[in-house]
Amino acid sequence: MNNKLITAAVALASIFGVNSLSAQNLQKGDYGFLYCHMSDRGEWTAYALSRDGLNYHDLIGGEPVFDTKEHARIEGGTRDAYITRTHDGKGYIMVTTDMCVAKSHKWHNYGIDLLKSKDLINWESTTFDFRKGASIFSDPDSPDPYTDYSTICRVWAPQIFWNPEYVWPNGKKGGYMIYYSLWNPENGEKYDRMYYSYANEDFTTLTKPRILLDWGYATIDADINYLDTDGKYHMMIKKEGGKPGLFTSTAPTLHGPWSNPVEDDYVDFEGNKKCEGVSAFQIPGEKGWRVAYIEYSSHPKHYRICQADENMANFHSPVDIKGVESPQHGSFMRITKKEYDRLEKWAAKIDKQRAKAKKESAK
Repeated sequence: MNNKLITAAVALASIFGVNSLSAQNLQKGDYGFLYCHMSDRGEWTAYALSRDGLNYHDLIGGEPVFDTKEHARIEGGTRDAYITRTHDGKGYIMVTTDMCVAKSHKWHNYGIDLLKSKDLINWESTTFDFRKGASIFSDPDSPDPYTDYSTICRVWAPQIFWNPEYVWPNGKKGGYMIYYSLWNPENGEKYDRMYYSYANEDFTTLTKPRILLDWGYATIDADINYLDTDGKYHMMIKKEGGKPGLFTSTAPTLHGPWSNPVEDDYVDFEGNKKCEGVSAFQIPGEKGWRVAYIEYSSHPKHYRICQADENMANFHSPVDIKGVESPQHGSFMRITKKEYDRLEKWAAKIDKQRAKAKKESAK
């Protein structure tokens, strides 16, 4: 992309409210980490806690933290959980892939679930079935990415990024950018491409999909972070074309333009084995980054956490996550002692109830 095009793209992104200095998810807490993830034992959302970001223990035995079928109204499975705080720090939001391969017996799905909570325990949700078309979105009169939404067959791995400068049609500022991959082959789409929509502050509405990037081959499982070190947005992503691995891309604004993938510095520890589901996070006190991902070619699979420098480069030292029985695609959120203790207390109560029920059933 030449300099004139980049300049034009940056200007356009500014018009649509993307400020590289302020768009970021809220980070809070230095007591521990919550690993919120899909279980490898089933298509549900599970929790694990850690004090140091590396050594974890499952909560409630890695069982579902909520009724999956209640929140995943299309297929009954919540895959690829991504969790973060609301921008005001008063609650929590999560997005999941609404998909259940055990039910459908195919790697297709049709929508995503937006969830919100005040305490990390009790959740409300809204489901978006993209096959229903323009009517499900909050901007039905805006341009459509497809002539026919009903043939969409993949809506994968959504994630969240708060953008305080996003401007809604009524002039209100601030929205959650939800980014994900889409594939609609019947409508002429040759491969999975990265799109984005915006959710309102109440986390109950979604705008129509807009293209985020297209490298000419399938890309899925993107993870975006803003780095103060260079003032750029950094995306880690699985690309299905070319060399296997997890690659990085950078952009001056949240909406792009995104650079071509860096081909000489990427997560390549697994050789020809396949990996995906990347999630980058920082441990308080460290300048560098930890990058987690699932290597799924081996039996058993390996959920790994490697290291990167402060510029999210020079990847090295991968190790398996410790203490999680069935890790899979998920995300990491820093938490306070109050939050950590609340979750431990909740889990202990559930464990006690289950132990009592098991004892009574054995009589």
